Formats: sequence, structure tokens, C-alpha cells
Amino acid sequence: MASRKDLHQIGEVADELGLSLRTVRYYEEMGLITPAERTEGGFRLYSDDEIERLVLIKEMKPLGFTVQEMRALLDAQDTLSAGHDADALDALKGFATAAKQKIDELREQLARAEKFSRALERETRRHGRAKQGTRT
Repeated sequence: MASRKDLHQIGEVADELGLSLRTVRYYEEMGLITPAERTEGGFRLYSDDEIERLVLIKEMKPLGFTVQEMRALLDAQDTLSAGHDADALDALKGFATAAKQKIDELREQLARAEKFSRALERETRRHGRAKQGTRT
């Protein structure tokens, strides 16, 4: 168990990770993280392990993983940390493959968005030149 000096209050954790307090509490409600302790006043205290879990969750979010998928990945990691488990390892491999596929999809979306943006810029310049020509 971590000593009190190794624990961090929810506000510190949220600020450090760029999350809102509400988001951290939501992940707790969803069973993705659990505070290591609570103060006598009921304030949540998080260890480095919980902070690492939040970092992982934050990394999964832009890839479109659901809360259920996040939980399954965290469960597989917990199982592997406790000892070798073929099912947990297979699950982790599946998430690695899914992450790569999601990244490829995001790259395709970004390429389409950049193409669209360039087309708008060209059209804006073209219309801007045409408008300047009518002023003379």
C-alpha cells in the first residue's frame, strides 16, 4: 500500500492529466479506477497505479474505445499482472490490433479532412481574387 505522501488528491490528478474532476469521478463510477484511499473527510486519494490507469483510459478515448472495452482491457492487464493467463494475453493482443485499425481509420479521416480544407482554401483564394478584380 502506498504511503500518504505517495497519494494524490483528485484535483491534483485531474490537473496533471488534463481531465475534469467530473471525468475522473465518472471513470470511478464506471469501475475503471478505484481510489487507493479516502481521507477522513472523504476526499479521494489516488496512487501512481490509478494515475497510470487514467493515462491509459485517456489514450484509449480518442481511439473511440467504449467504457466496456476500456474495462475489458484494464481487466486483462490486471489478470496478466497477477500471472500469465492465455485468455488475458489474447485479449490484450486483440486490443493492440483494434488500436492499430482505429489509428488507420483516423489517418484516413484526417487525410480526407485535410483535402477538404485545402479545397476550401483554394476556393477562398479564387473568389478573393475574383472579387478584387471587380473593384478596379
